[in-house]
This record gives sequence, structure tokens and C-alpha cells, in this order.
Amino acid sequence: MEYTWNDIEQHINECTRCPLSGTRHLPVMGRGSHQAGLMVIAEAPSRQEDQQGIPFVGKSGEILDRLLGDCGLNRKDIYITNILKCHPPGNRDPREEEKEACFPYLKYETFLLKPKVIVCLGRVAAQRIISPDFKITRQHGTWTYRKNCGLTATYHPSAILRDPSKYEIVKQDFLEIAQKLAGL
Repeated sequence: MEYTWNDIEQHINECTRCPLSGTRHLPVMGRGSHQAGLMVIAEAPSRQEDQQGIPFVGKSGEILDRLLGDCGLNRKDIYITNILKCHPPGNRDPREEEKEACFPYLKYETFLLKPKVIVCLGRVAAQRIISPDFKITRQHGTWTYRKNCGLTATYHPSAILRDPSKYEIVKQDFLEIAQKLAGL
């Protein structure tokens, strides 16, 4: 069966595949252009995202928008999503069973989008998407290629909130991402 964006959104809205469905306010479907060459994937929605049903709102969203702008990119031209579609209580790392429950939705989003570049924000996303032993401090900005798609990872914007000195590191990663995207 071929799924559409509306089908995926409906499935996410009705999902009860893990206990997080019982604690969420709103599930958080990915947002952005359905023709985007760039897909950005983080680990899970924040409490603010859970309240609004929109990925990357609040302080982390402001930092992401600034990084994108510094590289000549705009949120409306990319697609932003999370591995999990529901907020884990206490902002804890997602559990394996939660990632497994949500992963089919991410696969369908990726299948429909067919991005040229996927950027994982943070360790959890990079370990799920790129490699289980991915080390964000050592491997951010490195590239892997699968099925005509470049994959890379950088620090999550929340890491910049904790340590503002990381901004320039992440900005350099995003400048390279923009160059790769422009070259495709």
C-alpha cells in the first residue's frame, strides 16, 4: 500500500504503539516542504513541541532557524522531524521500544520525501540513523552515503543552549551541509 502524507499524519495522530501516547498532549508530525532535498531529524519532541504539535519551537527552534539563516537556508524549504512523535517525560532519552514503535513513521516520511541529505541533530538521532556507535563529539560533520543520500550529524541546538561555544562548530557543519546540498 502506498501511503500519503495525510495517511502518515492520521496514523501518527491515532497512534497508541507505546506508552508515550498516553502522556502526550499532541503528537508531533514532521513539518516543512514535501519537496525538500534536506531532511533534519532530531530524537524527540520537547515539552513545548508537545504542547504545540510542531517540531523545533522555542529556544532550540530559534537557534536552528539562526543556523539555517547563517547558511542561506530557510525552514520552509527543508523538512524537520523527530524519531519519536511524542515527548518523553522529563526530557529523558527515548527508550529503545519507543524508537522502534515510531521508526516506521520516520521510514514513511523518508520514503515520501526522498531527501538528498539527512542531518541528524544530536547523538541519539545519529546513533539510530547513521551508526549505533556514533560519537557526536568526534564524528559530527563526517559523511556517510546510503541509497543516493548523504547522511551527517551535528550537535542538537539544545547543546548550544547548554554550551554557547558550540555554535560556531555547528555553524561550520551547517555551512558544509548547505554546500553539499547546493552541489547535488
